Amino acid sequence: MFGLFAMSYMNFMLLIVLIGILPAIALIIYMYRQDKIEPEPVSLLIRLFIFGGLTTFVASILEELGMWILDSASGPSPTILYYVIENFIIVGIAEEGVKYFALRKTTWYNPNFNYVFDACIYATTVSLGFAAFENVLYIFNYGLGVAPIRAVTAIPMHCIAGIFMGHYYGQAKFAEYQRDWTRMHIYNVLSVAVPALLHGFYDFCASSQDTTLTVIFYVYVILLDIFAFRSVKRYSKQDRGFNQNSSFWGGM
Repeated sequence: MFGLFAMSYMNFMLLIVLIGILPAIALIIYMYRQDKIEPEPVSLLIRLFIFGGLTTFVASILEELGMWILDSASGPSPTILYYVIENFIIVGIAEEGVKYFALRKTTWYNPNFNYVFDACIYATTVSLGFAAFENVLYIFNYGLGVAPIRAVTAIPMHCIAGIFMGHYYGQAKFAEYQRDWTRMHIYNVLSVAVPALLHGFYDFCASSQDTTLTVIFYVYVILLDIFAFRSVKRYSKQDRGFNQNSSFWGGM
């Protein structure tokens, strides 16, 4: 009887893990197929996915520390500024910052990183590793009922943050090859700042009880999804090697 119960429990845990990670895996496969010139090694993507997942724990510590400082410095009644700092600075920068750290440490000097669009593949894989681990934790804590809505909101949002992180990260690497150090630093900053802003606005609207912000949230998600995945197609078509004698492919 105990053995049967243990097996059923393990099967249930496995089901939760699969439900938690499958949306992220589907998006990784989609992004992988957009790399038309030179697909990246699967072993490298697995490492990025795992490292992205592990950064959830670091982000959690940073967010707890940030919220402790914010709560200590603020009054008893939270203001709009409180929620802006919470979502854009504490959550946005903490989560996108740790993703960038994992991305940079794993890929900046990797010889496979030789095309601009590679950066989008790497960054989305890290982001979706983060999203998958986070999603499993949410399902464990709040039940299977949260899985469908997160599959079409939170997980795509992490992917979108990765798309734009990768876009600017790739341009930063391109700038390094051109020995344009100013552009390199600017694009490296943008590779964290832009995803943090996109992520922060998402969380700001999602955490609000205001009806207007709830409507804005769903409109934002739909429009950002359309814009981001159209951008992926454009970035893929404009892909080029770092050693090619060409100018920047800029813009969002």
